[in-house]
Amino acid sequence: MGTRQTKGCAPGEAPPAAPRKRPAPRDRNDFLTSLVAKSGEKVARGGGSLAPYHHRVGLIQDMLLLAKQGRQEEATELLRHLRQDLGMESTSLDDVLYRYASFRNLVDPITHDLIISLARYIHCPKPEGEALGALEKLCRQLTYHLSPHSQWRRHGLVRRKPQACLKAALMGKPPDNTVDLSGIPLSPRELERVAAYLERSAAHVAAVELCFTELTDEMLLRLLPALGALPRLTTLSLNGNRLTKAVLRDLTEALKDPARFPSVTWIDLGNNVDIFSLPQPFLVGLKRRCPKQGNLPTILEFGEGQPGEHEGQDGAVESREEPQG
Repeated sequence: MGTRQTKGCAPGEAPPAAPRKRPAPRDRNDFLTSLVAKSGEKVARGGGSLAPYHHRVGLIQDMLLLAKQGRQEEATELLRHLRQDLGMESTSLDDVLYRYASFRNLVDPITHDLIISLARYIHCPKPEGEALGALEKLCRQLTYHLSPHSQWRRHGLVRRKPQACLKAALMGKPPDNTVDLSGIPLSPRELERVAAYLERSAAHVAAVELCFTELTDEMLLRLLPALGALPRLTTLSLNGNRLTKAVLRDLTEALKDPARFPSVTWIDLGNNVDIFSLPQPFLVGLKRRCPKQGNLPTILEFGEGQPGEHEGQDGAVESREEPQG
């Protein structure tokens, strides 16, 4: 009896290997969520509290899942929680849909616009086809905006350790006059290295990116002397951290002194714990430093205007009145 041959193979040849099954493409929303989850686990192991974006990204993903399942009421409830967590005053979904709400979260108009667009789809029956695609896209955009994954990719944090990224960022002259530490979690001990680098490079620094660095009020106050002494600093990004409205008092006091932050034109404080509006003295301090920039936007507090008046593009009721110095 001869040797049994595999069909399609010549005698003496090994049978072809079975074709490997290609894994299903990973959904981008799932990928972003997994990155955020891993970051949260690291912070939790270190005994620290999580920055608010972890909770907000989780709400977005849960809301998308409920909407896909046609569980409209539950998805709407999560949207309400998300709006409240982001400081959007209205609790009525109809107010959001018809743009009659008065939003105080001046610091992050992009989120407002995405939330308003998202509400239209959540408020409708189970989305299908193009509507489902639009809903997924909005959730992806909101996740992208409220989480640091783009900074992680830019610094290579997905594959590299944060300490290595920080060391590389604090070497030599800042590229494009920007000190970009966004997405790199900072510890209190590392703040001394950052402050020392800012002092050494003060003549070259025009922008400082500290978004999604796990900054707390106490940590920012430790950096404030070095930041305020930068003569060419124009923009300071502090969004996506664990800052509270209590730190606004110190920032406002710093802006009252013309010698501190002499060239700054904007400080981004969005997506923090509870900083939903900026006090007028804060805006006046910025206005004095950049009078040619034009009127700084402010938002009417609820009840100051009639619904529909001074309606902005993002649905917020805006006032373009110039702050009085």
